[in-house]
Amino acid sequence: MSTLALYSPRLSPLHRTPAGVKLAALGALSVLLFAVPRLPVAPAALAVVVVLALGGARLTPRQLLAQLRPVWLWLVGLLAFHLVVTDLASGSLAVLRLAALVLAAAVVTATSKVADLVAVIEWLCAPLRLVGVRPGRIGLAIAMTLRFIPLVAERGARIREAQAARGATRPMFLMLVPLLVQVLQLAHTTAEALDARGADDEPPPRPLWRRS
Repeated sequence: MSTLALYSPRLSPLHRTPAGVKLAALGALSVLLFAVPRLPVAPAALAVVVVLALGGARLTPRQLLAQLRPVWLWLVGLLAFHLVVTDLASGSLAVLRLAALVLAAAVVTATSKVADLVAVIEWLCAPLRLVGVRPGRIGLAIAMTLRFIPLVAERGARIREAQAARGATRPMFLMLVPLLVQVLQLAHTTAEALDARGADDEPPPRPLWRRS
């Protein structure tokens, strides 16, 4: 399971928890970590997330570590930056805070169906209809983002495997060129599919102050 993986079906307490409750808990955790910038808070929050992931979501330690694999370079770079600019305590706080949020977001997406998450987002955005915003479009954007993240990761893994099979020892950044081409092709195909299904046929709602 990759970072921010889609729904992973299991029988666990967190799978039975409503998506809205989990999103609210994720938001509360984010506020807590930034509102109380103290070193003991971040490791405690990370420990709670790990316990919930292993016990509440019934993820394996290997699956949990896989969530941090794509961002470990960012964590190391963040720590190194703080060692140069600030100090070890500030760097540790930043790394632990980011790790806790990454794992918490991964747990939410792994235990919640995309349709449930989108339904909650659309419900939260419903008041924006008063200013002419379509909540359905916001939900569609979020659903496509959640779908494209593992898809792009899969395409990247295929490119790496193909280069390794040809004996290529290119730097990692050279993989970005073919990956970018495939992502653009995928985006173009998706856009054509949305146009064919009349995604823009429905006129946007008029803002409240423009209604007669």
